[in-house]
Amino acid sequence: MSVRTTPAADHVEDVSPGRGTLPPRSWYASSDAASLSLNGRWRFWLSATADAEDDSFAEPGYDAKGWAEVTVPGHWVLQGHGAPVYTNHLYPFPVDPPHVPTENPTGDHLHVFDLPADWPADGEAVLRFDGVESCARVWLNGTELGEFKGSRLPHEFTVGGLLKTVGNVLAVRVHQWSAGSYLEDQDQWWLPGIFRDVTVLHRPRGAAGDFFVHASYDHVTDAGTLCVDSEVAGRVTVPELGVDIATGEPVTVPVEPWTAETPRLYDGVLATPGERVPLRIGFRTVALEDGLIKVNGTPVLFKGVNRHEWHPERGRALDLATMREDVLLMKRHNVNAVRTSHYPPHPAFLDLCDEYGLWVIDECDLETHGFVEQSWRDNPVDDDRWTPALLDRAARMVERDKNHPSVVIWSLGNEAGTGRGLTAMAEWIRGRDGSRLLHYEGDIDCRDTDVYSRMYAFHDEVERIGRGLDGGTLKRRELPFVLCEYAHAMGNGPGGLADYQRLFESYDRLQGGFVWEWIDHGIAHPELGFAYGGDFGEELHDGNFVCDGLVFPDRRPSPGLVEFKKVIEPVRIEGDGAGGTVRVTNRHDFADLSALAFAWSYQVDGETVDAGPLPVPVLAPGESAEVKLPEPGPAPAGAETGWTVRALLAEATAWGPEGHVVAWGQVPVTGRVASSVAASERPAVSGGLVRLGPASFDARTGALRTVGGVDVTGLRLDVWRAPTDNDNGAPWQPDARYGLLWRELGLHRMRHRLDAVDLTDEALTVRTRVAPAAVDLGLRTVYRWTSDGCRLKLTVSVTPEGDWAVPLPRLGIRFGLAGADEVSWFGGGPGEAYPDTRMASTIGRWRSTVDDLQTPYVRPQENGARADVRWAELGGLRVEGDPAFWFSARRWTSEQLDAAGHLTDLVPGDTVWVNLDHGQMGIGSQSCGPGALPQYHLRAEPATFSFVFEANG
Repeated sequence: MSVRTTPAADHVEDVSPGRGTLPPRSWYASSDAASLSLNGRWRFWLSATADAEDDSFAEPGYDAKGWAEVTVPGHWVLQGHGAPVYTNHLYPFPVDPPHVPTENPTGDHLHVFDLPADWPADGEAVLRFDGVESCARVWLNGTELGEFKGSRLPHEFTVGGLLKTVGNVLAVRVHQWSAGSYLEDQDQWWLPGIFRDVTVLHRPRGAAGDFFVHASYDHVTDAGTLCVDSEVAGRVTVPELGVDIATGEPVTVPVEPWTAETPRLYDGVLATPGERVPLRIGFRTVALEDGLIKVNGTPVLFKGVNRHEWHPERGRALDLATMREDVLLMKRHNVNAVRTSHYPPHPAFLDLCDEYGLWVIDECDLETHGFVEQSWRDNPVDDDRWTPALLDRAARMVERDKNHPSVVIWSLGNEAGTGRGLTAMAEWIRGRDGSRLLHYEGDIDCRDTDVYSRMYAFHDEVERIGRGLDGGTLKRRELPFVLCEYAHAMGNGPGGLADYQRLFESYDRLQGGFVWEWIDHGIAHPELGFAYGGDFGEELHDGNFVCDGLVFPDRRPSPGLVEFKKVIEPVRIEGDGAGGTVRVTNRHDFADLSALAFAWSYQVDGETVDAGPLPVPVLAPGESAEVKLPEPGPAPAGAETGWTVRALLAEATAWGPEGHVVAWGQVPVTGRVASSVAASERPAVSGGLVRLGPASFDARTGALRTVGGVDVTGLRLDVWRAPTDNDNGAPWQPDARYGLLWRELGLHRMRHRLDAVDLTDEALTVRTRVAPAAVDLGLRTVYRWTSDGCRLKLTVSVTPEGDWAVPLPRLGIRFGLAGADEVSWFGGGPGEAYPDTRMASTIGRWRSTVDDLQTPYVRPQENGARADVRWAELGGLRVEGDPAFWFSARRWTSEQLDAAGHLTDLVPGDTVWVNLDHGQMGIGSQSCGPGALPQYHLRAEPATFSFVFEANG
């Protein structure tokens, strides 16, 4: 006799979206109906498998005193129960849809609650979950309500007949893995739990139920047409517009339109027999016209970011303050658009986008990227059995978010291949909401979409697309182009932003893009600082690829965000300093410049000597004006002079204080005159040292020992930098993974051969050859030292030998100083810059500490260089360069930086290592996109550069 056992959790592997839930509807808060948040501390029990426990925990009176507690919203793996797992696209379980492993962590959650004393006795009640990963089964007071999948989507149950005044027992069983996990293979941490709000909502008799606000705008007549379809009939009032209409009845009135630049909202009320629902109405029309995405008749240029939801302690369990912080940071850095990669965000985030003004591509909770490993065989989006689940996800997104004016495009999902399920989703969305456009990057022929979308297309291809030379289907060639992901912001970078922006602004068809991505997903860790993939013992992981954002995990802006702000600034300020004018161009799509005030300042050798307001006419979008600058004051002979013009908020706005800098430009007037050092001092040998002006050298090796009493250690040519994530590149571009090629060549372990030390009447000359082991490549390097008695000049000449097939990481000198801390310099600042990330570098006088020069990338790598430095002072030395140079200083060597896996691995030493670089290799974004463009490569070519040293103590 055989015995067949049936697992107790069959629903986990059911491809259906669930059972027992209410149809999806719009998300709103009623001004009349009561609500009760169930967020807080819940009892919690973790089992190793989906069927390890029976259902008795859901019965009233169950004794859970021995259980742990977790916070809801939250992820149990971030609260001491199990560990998070990070994969980019590989499924962390066998690909055998719809099956999942027996080892399936399952969290039983219990919460006991009372109803408020004033809870209404009539009507109905709804239990709402805004987000649970990945599959949940729900009981209330011992009665099973149902189960659902779709982690980042809302689900509701009717519960009115089950509620008690006191002692309600809510039981939720959450499985980490389910059939739904196959549809949620996004590039992010796998984090099970009830991570969004849980709420009981009273639904009075005659409540509105679902409703759809249609609010279009006619840019020809400046009129808005409002019609609110409601499941329950009622009236709509908008007092400011004098509107009082029945639901389903359209009305046309003069309005101010909503745009991301001018987010005009009108407060209204939908009143049904049972409740009053506040409305925030934005009038706007989205259309595909003349092959362009137009809002209110005007083409838009997306200056966007991809935003995963993230908090370094709470994962995807975000509160309103954190969401608001994201929006404010975006607005203050000129970001105008968000793609909600790769799922609908917490609904409150879209309220903030409506209020502050951001274009939104709202993306469905769908990605099956792991199936690429088997050439998309068995992909759920091309399997009719999964289509109901796909349609459920599309409907829950659209119905929840349909009343947000900020949402201008629906996205079917991300990296899910192609198939019939996607077409079914597109058809359903178009049938439900024809007022928005459709996006899906994987639809390469644009069969189901309204936008030709790509990821990480190289600059030259983007230009071909802009010129209409990209081929493809006729439909695709007639559609607008958007880079839904570009400029991979992993570690130091992204480079090449300005080059992309120039293309976007040159070709109408190119309607911008979305940087990948907004935030590093580092997890706060007591020993590591911020943890990334592999730090929790994952068997399969993708390392620090999860840290690829424009802000650090703690939401401090990275240099990449500062650069992006400058590149996409909505006002262009350029000029001819010698002519005494600047050209101001309004790059907004909709707003004029009436909200901005302009100011000038005049710099002499980097110091501001005068400043004042600059009258600029109120320019309409796209307009330019030549603006006269005041007459500059006198400047010393040979001084470097120039103007800085800033566009500032004239008054405080909802997102920025008065005086916030929106845009700026610098206009040089007179150029720099480099110091001249007459070779008037003769080297002299004494006691094993060569003395030359203020300096001493080792007589045998020619190595510099002191300058003006300041000890100098190990000055020599340096070509190595700790490879950035973008230097290391992506596996699919093996010939351009320069970080790996540099290491293979041995540039991290160069050998310095001394060939000669020559003394003449006017110079000390040291001849060397610098080369890696095991190859015949080398750099003939000559150091020529001269002095006028007070200052010391070093001229470095470099001649490559052999066939250098790869660019150099850097080219300059490195040396050590003891006791250096404070740094001041005249050049680019205040933050770091590299050849293709230097737009935000402002020429001026700057001060810092050595520690503050460092950029704390989650995985340590080359960072902190300042560009266009004329002179720098630290550790008792002043160094001036000819030409201007790249400057960096740190309390560890590049080799120590290279060896570190986390910031906590970097232990400050007593020596500050200073790099003065003639050249740096560009950055690019090759960790997932294109590498540095050819014009930013540091080629191994003959070079000569010089530095002047003097003591400044």
